[in-house]
Amino acid sequence: MIKVSQLTKKFGSHVSLDNVNCEFHKNESIALMGANGAGKTTLIRSILGYYHPDQGEVLINGLNPIKDRTKVLQEISFVPQLPPPIKLSLDELIQYVSISAQVDRELILHYANEMKLDINANINKSFFKLSGGMKQKMLIAISLAKKSDIIIYDEPTANLDPKARDDFYRLLKQNEEEKVLLFVTHRLEEVKDLVNRQIYMDLGKIVSDETI
Repeated sequence: MIKVSQLTKKFGSHVSLDNVNCEFHKNESIALMGANGAGKTTLIRSILGYYHPDQGEVLINGLNPIKDRTKVLQEISFVPQLPPPIKLSLDELIQYVSISAQVDRELILHYANEMKLDINANINKSFFKLSGGMKQKMLIAISLAKKSDIIIYDEPTANLDPKARDDFYRLLKQNEEEKVLLFVTHRLEEVKDLVNRQIYMDLGKIVSDETI
């Protein structure tokens, strides 16, 4: 599903990714780990087509995420560590996602309810003004409702309380088949029961890649 070949990305004289090679296939749940500056975020942004590589390429189901950006993003759900500053109300956001990504509105509401997000009480509130935990629950609900083949979570539980984390993991367990699940995380213990592969990066290179 995802093939990264000889991928190198530089920012000035700094090498963020140094000839990285890896593949991610369906039914794999991967923990991507490493210290700050190891290259994890650059790898994710390259997969999403945010960055043009200096060398090598990324293919998503055979498609280039830069040249075929619209098609590729239809196949990926991404929940960032820091929620974007969306000024839409929850109602407007749900409507936008439903139309632009052809996601069932009722399914978004279903997963929001499963995450214990009180949509009815907050439907007219700006996403931007919600608490960090509420934003994260909304983005998780959208990511699950989209039914993507590839779901990427960057520190998805950073703003969630323990009960919300349990809900999140339960929902992932119910939706993990036939997908690539990629977790960027510093807390392996939180996702160890979900992942079947661990990748550790350092200084722009993959230094270990283990199936568990």
